[in-house]
Amino acid sequence: MEGNSDMRTFVHKVCFGLLLFAPLAAFSQSGVKEDIKKAGTETKEAAVDTGKATKKAAKKTGHAVKKTTKKVTHKAAKTTRKGAEKVEDKTAPQ
Repeated sequence: MEGNSDMRTFVHKVCFGLLLFAPLAAFSQSGVKEDIKKAGTETKEAAVDTGKATKKAAKKTGHAVKKTTKKVTHKAAKTTRKGAEKVEDKTAPQ
């Protein structure tokens, strides 16, 4: 009987250990699930932030190109008018 009692004690200890360990295992798995969700959300937010930054940079660059193009075009037109006036003065009948 004594051997049977030792086995019973061992089984009781194993079962008690499993009862204590089961909630911890379930909790840690839900924690992993939450971590994965959090990582996915953070990745999505980072992608959105990157998209917004790209949009802002593209707008800023577009405005700068437009302004510079306008400035160069006006300067070229002014220089062309000035050159045309010089040619006109030289070709005018005397």
